[in-house]
Amino acid sequence: MSVTTLHRPAHRDALGLLERAFGDGRMVTAFGRCTVEYDGRASSSLGPGDRLVICKPDGTVLVHTDESREPVNWQPPGCTHRASVRDGRLRIRSERSSPDERLDVAFERLEQVTAYEVTDRSDLTLTGSEEDLRQRILDDPSLVEPGFEPTATERETAAGPVDVFGEDDAGRPVIVELKRRRVGPSAASQLRRYVEAVDAEFPDSGVRGILVAPSVTDRAASLLEELDLAFVPVAPPEEDADGGGE
Repeated sequence: MSVTTLHRPAHRDALGLLERAFGDGRMVTAFGRCTVEYDGRASSSLGPGDRLVICKPDGTVLVHTDESREPVNWQPPGCTHRASVRDGRLRIRSERSSPDERLDVAFERLEQVTAYEVTDRSDLTLTGSEEDLRQRILDDPSLVEPGFEPTATERETAAGPVDVFGEDDAGRPVIVELKRRRVGPSAASQLRRYVEAVDAEFPDSGVRGILVAPSVTDRAASLLEELDLAFVPVAPPEEDADGGGE
């Protein structure tokens, strides 16, 4: 991978690097003190601050502060990047025409600008997801308990959709809440809400709730017992049953 970095560059030097990088389809990161203006479906202004700006070859732009994982401003793939120097500031503009949107970042000071020649053609492969766990339960319902028969997935209730809905060998409704990692009391509380919602639909039917996860914390186990809910330890395929928790 080819990487070009300028530390505390003059605006004109940074402009030259940005123009070449945008023209060559390279990824760019720029860090420094800047303002951000957006105009499109709405309008927003962000005053001076130290921020990281990421411009991707597909047209994506992300503006990050020192807080949160989400950008404070962004533009989606398909935008066009342009750079200029005007009024003593280095400016990066991202535009698209449908809908009409414009994001302007104006740097008064740059600490670093880097251009990367990136090649990445790999697709993300997820393993050990809740969907994997759901499929494992549907393929072998006896993992929940002998005689359990699934009848629906993502069944809507007044408390939200339940992961797996079915009946036990006595014909009682069973709600199965799936978690891919070790969980705490919040999962038990969530399962209780589902049980209460279904119990309102089927009064006096003895609705049961079963939490299926690799493991639970001691607090979660105590709450499950207090609420008369069950726990069955099952992990998604290739999932580490000793994941973190509370």
